[in-house]
Amino acid sequence: MATKTMGTAATTTLTAVQWLGGGGNLLPADIATIQQSILDDQTNTNPIWPGAWDTTGMLFVPNRGVLRMLPGDWIAVDSTGFPILLSSLAAGSGGSGNWRHS
Repeated sequence: MATKTMGTAATTTLTAVQWLGGGGNLLPADIATIQQSILDDQTNTNPIWPGAWDTTGMLFVPNRGVLRMLPGDWIAVDSTGFPILLSSLAAGSGGSGNWRHS
């Protein structure tokens, strides 16, 4: 098997927020949107994964483990409900990283 390239199918398929630490920069509605978007990908009904993310900076990836977010990191959720963690360096402020965001 060889490595491959990967990208999103479109520029608007991810719902995302930037976490600056403590969640003070986020509206409760934005936090809830991300929380309600993270789904259990191993269950046929794909229920919401309760407590998958909150403002403590811990991301509980369904059926896989825990990731610690650092200030400036981004959390995104794709259309299937799977969370994606991007470091602040990868996301790049001002368009300097490999990812683009609004």
